[in-house]
Amino acid sequence: MTEWMPKPNPSVDLRTLVLSPEEGFVLSRLDGATPARNLPALTGLPPERLRIILSRLVTQGALLPTPSASPAAAAPVASEPQRRAPSAAIEPEADLPVLDLTPLDAASAADLPPQDAAPAPDAATDAEDEPEVALGNYRQLFELRLHPLPEDQRIAHAHAAEDPVLSALCFDPVPAVIKAVLENARTGLPHARLIARYHRNPVGLEALCARAAFAADTGVRRWLVRNPQLPASLFRRLWSARRLMELHKVGNDRDVPESTRRAAREVLRQRFASGPAEEKVELILNTEGRALAALIGLPVDGKTASLLCGRTYRSPMLIQNIARWSAAPPALIAHLLKQEAVRRQPPLRLLLTRHPNAPADAKRGGA
Repeated sequence: MTEWMPKPNPSVDLRTLVLSPEEGFVLSRLDGATPARNLPALTGLPPERLRIILSRLVTQGALLPTPSASPAAAAPVASEPQRRAPSAAIEPEADLPVLDLTPLDAASAADLPPQDAAPAPDAATDAEDEPEVALGNYRQLFELRLHPLPEDQRIAHAHAAEDPVLSALCFDPVPAVIKAVLENARTGLPHARLIARYHRNPVGLEALCARAAFAADTGVRRWLVRNPQLPASLFRRLWSARRLMELHKVGNDRDVPESTRRAAREVLRQRFASGPAEEKVELILNTEGRALAALIGLPVDGKTASLLCGRTYRSPMLIQNIARWSAAPPALIAHLLKQEAVRRQPPLRLLLTRHPNAPADAKRGGA
């Protein structure tokens, strides 16, 4: 038997059919040229679920029957799709398509377009977010099938929905629907990341972050800081205890909205004034002193100065940035003047001797 490629029935007005959101979603992905065995990768649905959905679509006349189906059985389906009884969804096996969803061999996989190939196990394990093709499917399902529904009906769906409907509802702009999604027992980190990425209402984002397990997830945080509707108060509450290096990265990430970057720089200054000495040293060294430009006027404690003075400095960039840091401790300036990199480069020595906290004898020698 030839491999079945589900094809929409051109003789049937699909608007007259009563389709579930899942059935409409699967139907929207069929182009008549995709083998049935590739549909799990294309839709994200398990093979067992796809068998049921495709059987229903054939029964209702939305899809052309398989070539092996008898004309007598296919004719009434095409002429009166809306009058079929619900029990007709289960037909004899001879009249229904049998999905061949066995794993593809190497030769068959080579003929598939890239989006149909199954991801490698390592990639699937490491991936934090849904593939872009799946996101497009979820958004299309929401726009075509779910968004036209009344708000109260979408809320009811959100409380009990399963994927892909549950993922599609994460695109809903109404906070009440998002709250209902979060109350669904099936909601997990993939759904939380979708909400953090695409929801554009501060009320819905507040509801998301009220769940501690979601707020602590790295993927959720990554998309939250890129969300232009993230309230500054919520950012401060979530990031006030984060490491200085992480706050610095958020404050300088061009993919982050300016309002959030500004909030990150404010939190960084507050944390630098009272944070652990080890984190301060990590921030200064890992950024080669670039972070000091956002810390003007903030002095360092004795432990931080001691840790900085216990290192050997070879990076001209780091030495220059410390030399331009007005709050650099006198002991650190004196330590830098003893470094081999400074002795070999007179411009660096001159820059350090002009620092307000440079030792007096170094200033006289530099003059």
